[in-house]
Amino acid sequence: MLFRRFYDDALAQASYLVGCQATGEAVVVDPHRDADLYVRAAAEEGVRITLVTETHIHADYLSGSRELAARTGARLLLSSGGGPDWSYRFADGDGARLLDDGDVVEVGNVRLTALHTPGHTPEHVSFLVTDGATTSEPMGLLSGDFLFVGDVGRPDLLEKAAGVAGTMDGAARDLFRSLRRLESLPDHLQVWPGHGAGSACGKALGAMPSSTLGYERLVNPALGHTDEAGFVAWVLDDQPEPPRYFAVMKRLNRDGPPVVGHLPEPGRVGGDRVQGLLAEGAVGLDLRPREAFAAGHLPGTLNLPLNRSFTNWAGSLLPYDVPLVFLGVEQAAAREAARALFFIGLDRVTGFAGPELFDEDHVVAELEEAESVSPAEATERLERGALLLDVRGAGEWRTGHAAGAHHLHLGRLPDALDEVPDDGMVLVMCQTGARSAIARSLLQARGRRAVNVEGGVEAWARAGLPMERGG
Repeated sequence: MLFRRFYDDALAQASYLVGCQATGEAVVVDPHRDADLYVRAAAEEGVRITLVTETHIHADYLSGSRELAARTGARLLLSSGGGPDWSYRFADGDGARLLDDGDVVEVGNVRLTALHTPGHTPEHVSFLVTDGATTSEPMGLLSGDFLFVGDVGRPDLLEKAAGVAGTMDGAARDLFRSLRRLESLPDHLQVWPGHGAGSACGKALGAMPSSTLGYERLVNPALGHTDEAGFVAWVLDDQPEPPRYFAVMKRLNRDGPPVVGHLPEPGRVGGDRVQGLLAEGAVGLDLRPREAFAAGHLPGTLNLPLNRSFTNWAGSLLPYDVPLVFLGVEQAAAREAARALFFIGLDRVTGFAGPELFDEDHVVAELEEAESVSPAEATERLERGALLLDVRGAGEWRTGHAAGAHHLHLGRLPDALDEVPDDGMVLVMCQTGARSAIARSLLQARGRRAVNVEGGVEAWARAGLPMERGG
């Protein structure tokens, strides 16, 4: 048996290549859109990808199943569940085999047995993996977003992200019943989840790449609940805000992600062309660190540093129907950013301009600065009538926030600008100053007088300034 795990740090997402070396066949489970990665891996292992499958209709990235099947000629395997609203609408046209609970998929001597494990999504399936060359007993569970290391898949996304009202309580109860199915499986069973720490598909995912069912029975709080009502209350409590782009992903992954055939390769554009693109309505995305952006940037542009949070905030803050142009980075970083956006379906990258765009000899427009203040300086501005805006998550806000602050999660900001006055100064804060710097750039681009509170709530508390809890 052949088994390889692939992990994308930006998405905190895992996919798997499972094959039989005796027959040279392989299946890929939960691929992302970079089909080249799996094609190369299969060639390295001397196998052919004959099947492609996924555990569910994903919300946090655009599935690569159709892309990989088109590239390799593999057959798609998709869940038959989900009902009329959340079943795969492209399955018939793509000639996919629909999997029911208990169906067996054979890849040479390796068997994958589909288990319908609804809860995170109604159509979710997990796969018991058996190495038939050595035993008839399963060795592991490809659990997708059903069971994570230390957590379970959140059952509220269909309601909170896709807007299907009244579904999360029933989904939580489905999840409880799905977990009960694990009781008959052995402790030695390995657990290979679809996500790790940092994913918004759960609330407390562990960082380890895999686990065993026996260990999860000891430490995973979800498996400690024997009462359905108690489990429902626990699993729905304090779930983080889902990124705004999750709704787009659910729709595209249900209806059929486009097959494009290649990764994006953004080209370099000159300063005059940048100005033309911005004038035509493109979003200028400044990828430099916030300190460089604050020192001087093109008016109307958004600062989104290229770090581990880039994909999440890009999906939450960027429009899907407007061209994008990267600013302030060289080709390697532009390629990395374009790949990250490609994974969540933001495909309209028109090009990039390098750091020279901001040199005195090359600047094409008068640059703006972005202001920051210390907590002590912020209190002086507040006395003169400024608004203090906290853009952290609701859970962070409840644990403690600056007295008198208003709360508006960063991911909601593009759709909630009417909640931010346009006739005064806005002091923006988060936990440390990173997210609030992004918010500052967005507000400044929309004509607000925005100032970042450096050090955020942590610096505010260290300075002994008034704090409140709850709300």
